[in-house]
Amino acid sequence: MAHLASERGPHAHAQLIGGEVTLLEPNDHAKALLIMREHGREPMSFTHGDMDYSYLKALAIGSDGQPRFKRLSFAGHFDTTMRGRRGLRIPTSEAELNSFRQAFCDLFKRLRREYGVKYFLAHNMTVTPGNVDEIPDVIRECNSMGFNMMSFQPAAFVGNPRRWKEDYTRLNADSVWTQIEAGAGVRLPFRVFQTGDERCNRSAFGYYLGKRWFPVLDEDNIDDLQTRDEFYRYLGGVHWGAPIALLLPRLGRVVVRHPHMVLVGIRWLWRRIHQSGGLLVVVRALLQHEVRPMTFVMHRFMNAEDVQPAWEMLKRGEMSTDPHILETQERLQSCFYAMAHPETGEIVPACVQHSVLDPAENRELVKLLPLPRRRSTDSDLSATAKVRQ
Repeated sequence: MAHLASERGPHAHAQLIGGEVTLLEPNDHAKALLIMREHGREPMSFTHGDMDYSYLKALAIGSDGQPRFKRLSFAGHFDTTMRGRRGLRIPTSEAELNSFRQAFCDLFKRLRREYGVKYFLAHNMTVTPGNVDEIPDVIRECNSMGFNMMSFQPAAFVGNPRRWKEDYTRLNADSVWTQIEAGAGVRLPFRVFQTGDERCNRSAFGYYLGKRWFPVLDEDNIDDLQTRDEFYRYLGGVHWGAPIALLLPRLGRVVVRHPHMVLVGIRWLWRRIHQSGGLLVVVRALLQHEVRPMTFVMHRFMNAEDVQPAWEMLKRGEMSTDPHILETQERLQSCFYAMAHPETGEIVPACVQHSVLDPAENRELVKLLPLPRRRSTDSDLSATAKVRQ
């Protein structure tokens, strides 16, 4: 966390991920999140969501009975590639997982109801040729469960090759994004806030008003693009997660120096009200709690066989003449989803971590943490003898 803060700035989002976070003891999990916050990070815990309320409560509430956090951020991963979930060990369709998705959201609703802890929930889904056509239904079923983000990760050839037998060439960025738009029911403008390479990452920020989704800013609206530019120019350095006692004076200082920003904000708000159906419609929706923030995201990872040569060349300061490897290099150079390696001073793109570094680290972990071998029983030995005979 210190390395990230020194290299990437004092405030950012960070993820607690790798294995399953709920295998951590609740107190250790909480300590990890607090350390991340101490270093200016807004942490999000990644989980398969197969946990009980007792675990969430032990994480969020200290021994004194008081909340340790004002807000928790969790990403729940649900899809048909996963095996072993309690109550549904081998799902055959995404629809079978909807009750588990709802139960996950209900844990946090209960926590807020009983202890006042706010939450931000993301839904993660690995996309394969087998479930890509189910994306629209997943979005339609999940958009009112309690999630504030729907994130989709097209699968790549990384890790155990026995797991990946399908043809992933059809999972290009445009085809997957088209399915996401079908679920949202509208075009999703992702270029207005483009982060990283659009062949990897696409994000559309907006909100549901009732059953309709609307963008916060539209890339096809010149006024919205000017608003975006003004925001970055005068408010881009504001830490919006700061305590209110610090945030208000900072915003006030910006307004005093640049009073036209008040008019920029009013015009933006009026455009949003107009696109949402008018003032009466918006007020009614607010009173009925029918306005829900929702961001749609795609993170498209790359195949290990492409990443390895691309990364080796980048380390040598070389760019490939092979168009396919060159694309991989360009995407790696634009990556913002990265892991810190303070021992080497590097911040490594996630695809490099998973494709290049994880295999070597996993080999060492096998030596340090060997899997326990099940002791053979007399019946096992007898059965083995019969097979050999």
